[in-house]
Amino acid sequence: MTPQLTFHDVTLGYDRHPAVHHLSGQIAAGTLLAVVGPNGAGKSTLFRGIVGILKPLAGSIDRDGVDVHDIAYLPQSAEIDRSFPISVFDFVGIGLWRTTGAFGRLGGDAKQRISRALAAVGLSGFEGRNIGTLSGGQMQRMLFARVLLQDARVIVLDEPFNAVDARTTADLVNLVRHWHDEGRTVIAALHDLELVHASFPQTLLLARTAVAWGATADVLTTDNQTEARRMCEAFDDSAAACTAAPQAA
Repeated sequence: MTPQLTFHDVTLGYDRHPAVHHLSGQIAAGTLLAVVGPNGAGKSTLFRGIVGILKPLAGSIDRDGVDVHDIAYLPQSAEIDRSFPISVFDFVGIGLWRTTGAFGRLGGDAKQRISRALAAVGLSGFEGRNIGTLSGGQMQRMLFARVLLQDARVIVLDEPFNAVDARTTADLVNLVRHWHDEGRTVIAALHDLELVHASFPQTLLLARTAVAWGATADVLTTDNQTEARRMCEAFDDSAAACTAAPQAA
């Protein structure tokens, strides 16, 4: 299959200290991939590299011609400023910026698309609510509605089901499966290994670098998970900074 993302000996980090170290591999177009690993394994850092927020300290990421602005990114809900005075409708409408521009006016068609996206995630009637009034599950539904509007070939979800109820998780997993059925590439960072086994055919087990990568049943063995924990515990955050020159992403 055609690679959608290719990692060429990629190192990602902050202040030249690596959080993801010498990662190489490919994600085929249309893959439904779970990224798992202990806390501190580098999952969020990897995602920030994929969507272009972080430039590699070394190595490169090939996105098969997809511009980083055309990748739909759902960050962890803790990164959203819930105190910002914006309605659910306007927040979801941000997903149309690629076509309307940051200051573009929302015409009738755009408003209908926003309403349909909210209906698809079960938030009809919440259009005028301030985002700060939403529960955790409602917040995740709203974030998924924004991703829906982006209509992207590549979708990156950072802890999309964290701290939400079972009903919300089931509804949103169904939406992820729908994206996969449409041939989109979907990559999600997850902690719930039962959910990974049930819904994600491919898995990357990360511990600053790849411990195992492939079919979920082959990756999530007891030995691999033990090795991932050992590698994260052994990693020295005070180690010397990377000295390799960065390459073009």
